[in-house]
Amino acid sequence: MGWDISYHPISEEQINEWYFDVLDNLELIEKLSADNKIEDFYKEKYKETINVGLATKTDDIFDKSHGYYVAVVQGFFQKFFYTRGSALSFSKNQLLKEYYKKWDKIISNEKLTKNVYNQIIENYCSGVYIPKNKVVELINDYENNFEVKKELDDLFSHNRIKVFLKALNFAKENALGLLEATEVIEPNPINLNNSSCYSNLFNCDPEGAILYQQTAMEQIAKIKKAKFKDR
Repeated sequence: MGWDISYHPISEEQINEWYFDVLDNLELIEKLSADNKIEDFYKEKYKETINVGLATKTDDIFDKSHGYYVAVVQGFFQKFFYTRGSALSFSKNQLLKEYYKKWDKIISNEKLTKNVYNQIIENYCSGVYIPKNKVVELINDYENNFEVKKELDDLFSHNRIKVFLKALNFAKENALGLLEATEVIEPNPINLNNSSCYSNLFNCDPEGAILYQQTAMEQIAKIKKAKFKDR
């Protein structure tokens, strides 16, 4: 399996309001859904996600449970962004770590499980979280710091940097942080309409998926061309 990475603009307050507070009071789903005009179909998916979250055990991996479910829930409320195979969690550059905020600084400790990695460790997992002040810093540093720009351009190569910057700027414009996750959405490059998504597929900005589709089609064309030559 490859890496279907998504970036979810969400504030620390929304992380608690939309997910952790709801774990303590399921009745909040009705009000939140009404206030944010969430359609009934996605309200039911929201409820299902919360019910799965309630089954999380203290010795579970936080990033593969609560962290991942926060990313799923965010997509019921507003736009998120997709980048195939590229993630901040994959960087070995220590310079980028100064932009991240750990879960124990975002939520109360009793809401944490015993195992928290604060990055993507495998599929179906949350990754790093960039708080809103660091979103602004990262955008500024991308424009003015050569090392930061090079690292991000390398991580998000083949035009994927455009999608990541779009996610950052959306977060900045709305005074939000940015949560990384994997496999919230799994695009079907042959037919994007048949993509699978644990959240609201229609809230995913399409640019990253279209870019993935174009790359996949180019690779398929090359394979066909090579097979034709071998005949």
